[in-house]
Amino acid sequence: MANKSVFASIKGRLLPKADAFNAHAAPAYAYSDAHYLAQVAVTGTFGGMFYQSPEDELDYVLALSESVSAEFLAKTAIYARQKGHMKDMPAVLLAILARRDPVLFRQAFGRVVDNGKMLRTFVQVVRSGQTGRKSLGSAPKAMVVNWLNTVSDRALLNANIGNDPSLADVLKMVHPKPASPQREALFAWILGRPCDVSLLPVALRDWLVFQKTGKGPVPDVPFQMLTQLELSTGHWARIARNGSWQMVRQNLNTFHRHGVFGVTKEVKQVAEKLRDPERIRNAKAFPYQLMVAALNLSADMPEEIRDALHDAMEISVANVPRIDGQVVVAPDVSGSMTWSVTGYQRGKASVVRHVDVAALVAAAMLRRNTGARVMPFDFDVRDVRLEPRDTILTNASRLAALAGGGTTVSAPIARLNREGAKPDLVVIVSDNQSWVDARDGGRGTALMKEWEALKRRNPKARLVCLDIAPYGTTQAQTREDVLNIGGFSDAVFGQIADFAAGRSGAEYWTQEIEAIEL
Repeated sequence: MANKSVFASIKGRLLPKADAFNAHAAPAYAYSDAHYLAQVAVTGTFGGMFYQSPEDELDYVLALSESVSAEFLAKTAIYARQKGHMKDMPAVLLAILARRDPVLFRQAFGRVVDNGKMLRTFVQVVRSGQTGRKSLGSAPKAMVVNWLNTVSDRALLNANIGNDPSLADVLKMVHPKPASPQREALFAWILGRPCDVSLLPVALRDWLVFQKTGKGPVPDVPFQMLTQLELSTGHWARIARNGSWQMVRQNLNTFHRHGVFGVTKEVKQVAEKLRDPERIRNAKAFPYQLMVAALNLSADMPEEIRDALHDAMEISVANVPRIDGQVVVAPDVSGSMTWSVTGYQRGKASVVRHVDVAALVAAAMLRRNTGARVMPFDFDVRDVRLEPRDTILTNASRLAALAGGGTTVSAPIARLNREGAKPDLVVIVSDNQSWVDARDGGRGTALMKEWEALKRRNPKARLVCLDIAPYGTTQAQTREDVLNIGGFSDAVFGQIADFAAGRSGAEYWTQEIEAIEL
């Protein structure tokens, strides 16, 4: 009789054979080059990560960008900026595209470089030489010059904030011919050269007068220019009252530091602005931005401001869909998830960790799907009591507080199998670096083994693996019932809902990128 442990009958289809190893040398499935590029495009930050260095990340971004078509590279750069809300990665992909295909580069430029900071980042990346050239070249120079001459005065003033390179540095590199006397005066002022002040934008002239005299109304210039002025608490209060929703959300600590919240009326007005549904919709706010604001609040911030952020979060998840059937959400709370989402970067690492993002996704889905089951895991499933009626930020904090331990991505589905549960949708939010369960995978991974067992009870069940780190492998191979997507913007909620409802297939994410028109 042959050894039954080797030749036992297999129920159901064969497990797909693991074709890669993760950072722990445990079995995993590799993404295709296109999927991997899309994955890193919406999660990579060129900061030191738990399992990789910034140099390693740049190396495989460069390699992946050469392995895909120039058209897909262009579309990925656009997607990373417009849907993924990424800051550095789109500029890097655009710089590579400039070398590979100048025509596609011109088509993508304006959709990636949508503000002055992106312009300066793009120039910085090209000049670094890391993407294959050190000079801008004719096509990039032409697009930069066109941007400088066609954007609004306000956009140029915003672009003038920041260094390495500064906007003045960019002007010196490309030597744009001003399109008008007014633009010539503004270029000269940015460069610190004599200019006809009467031709400068009105807001800038007001700022120059206020800077010199300290008198008159607060000038309508970018917020960072106001921080250079000697302003009273009253001035700061007016700035808070008149500022956009996003500006106020980003500068709550500044207003608090300058005494604005020492007046009850001002606290109330700012709180009302933060929780105003129309302002939130117009700002296109998404939950991650509010989590950043909440985690960065100073310890003595008035409770009404904190409460307003909770309220704003509830409003911002209106686009998180309700999903038919039984839903399970499994956030990874293991030790590697405690790393900053931007990686380690001296002086600029985000206080938001991968575990915070995973917890936010779980809490948001619970809020919109009150019958959902949340199963946080590290070595095994962790027991935690969540109340669907509690705020999203409260439940996310409870989940994130569990952080620590090893990684067993298969643990939630193994628990469901022991219970005989039949969920219709399972969403796993993880960095996918499972290792504790590596010995249980056999031909494939332990997660796929457990998923096949669950599918025998509910053949219509679907699995979504939301990968929020740029490591390049997954524990569940993409197929008709398994969707691998990346990133942590609000776009992922709609992608999950479409897949759960059968409106899209397993390649939906990369197909969405392919569908972008150039």
